[in-house]
Amino acid sequence: MRKLILSLLGILLIIGAYFGAKEIAASKKSFKPKTTKVVKTVFTEVVQNGTVPIVVPANGNLRAKNRVELYSEVQGVFRTGNKLFRSGTAYNKGETIIRIDAAEYAATVQSAKSNLYNQLTSVMPDLRLDYPDIFAKWETYLNGFDMSKSTPPLPEMSTDKEKYFISGRGILTSFYNVKNLEQRLSKYRISAPFSGILTEALVTEGTLVRAGQKLGEFINTDVYELEVAVSKTYSDLLKIGEAVNLSSLDTYKTYKGKVVRINGNIDQATQTIKAFIEVRDNSLKEGMYLEAQLDAKEEAEAIEIDRNLLLENNRIFVVRDSVLDLIEVRPVYFTDKKVVVKEVPNGTTMMSKPLVGAYAGMAVKVFNDNTANSQGL
Repeated sequence: MRKLILSLLGILLIIGAYFGAKEIAASKKSFKPKTTKVVKTVFTEVVQNGTVPIVVPANGNLRAKNRVELYSEVQGVFRTGNKLFRSGTAYNKGETIIRIDAAEYAATVQSAKSNLYNQLTSVMPDLRLDYPDIFAKWETYLNGFDMSKSTPPLPEMSTDKEKYFISGRGILTSFYNVKNLEQRLSKYRISAPFSGILTEALVTEGTLVRAGQKLGEFINTDVYELEVAVSKTYSDLLKIGEAVNLSSLDTYKTYKGKVVRINGNIDQATQTIKAFIEVRDNSLKEGMYLEAQLDAKEEAEAIEIDRNLLLENNRIFVVRDSVLDLIEVRPVYFTDKKVVVKEVPNGTTMMSKPLVGAYAGMAVKVFNDNTANSQGL
């Protein structure tokens, strides 16, 4: 009897547990989280087409416009001058830069001049007797002949008889021999062709200089040139005399220059053309690195935007009724950060800053002062 009662209680407990579980399952409610639609804020600007100047960037190192490489055409010992022959020494125009010992050669020149003087003296009696009409001018020439000065030009010979007489006595040969020696004697002294600075000195005083040996380099510090490489696309847009803005990266100083020459040959390797910009400033030094901004042309009915706003090279995002849309544009010039585009209608609300995850048809909110105040910006 006891076992029967326990069995019945067990069956009732199972049945009660079944219906209780069913009731609990029926009363359970499922809660779904509410999804809130996020509308992102975008920065925009209203398009107003205008004239955009296209500026071509270029760079290069300064070189002196006037420079002379100093070479010796004669041989001799380099003598000390008024200034030491060292890099950085300044010379005025006409001042002696290099003086080579010419004592031995100068004696040879004097010997040749003495021989010419003797020849002239020897013909004077014959001129007095045979050609009295030309004697006076040759006597005047002989009296003005100074051995310590450069040989003056011979008197002008007006008749053939006079030419034959003077030439037959060997005077013309001696005269041109003397002039040749004097010309070579002048090469023992190298003077400054313009005021400037010695930038390279390869010899020192007391050195034996040989003919053809390079002695140094001399530059004018008043005018410099900047050689820049410009894309061939803009080769026909550059003009000689055009003003150029130059800037230095280390000092942030700006300079004014102008285009003075444009090379007619295109570099086949880089497909660029060389342009030369002249610039004057007392603070400039040879070898200084400068950046140039060349005004190539002006593009009408265009705008300039950031390159990261241009999609697929010809599309940009615009906002229409708080929804993003894509329109096609025509790029005309690219820089590393900017791009000039055309065919964007005036009054179009264009996205001015990139938006991560943006797509056509995306609902957005245009940023304005009221939006910023409500967000505590």
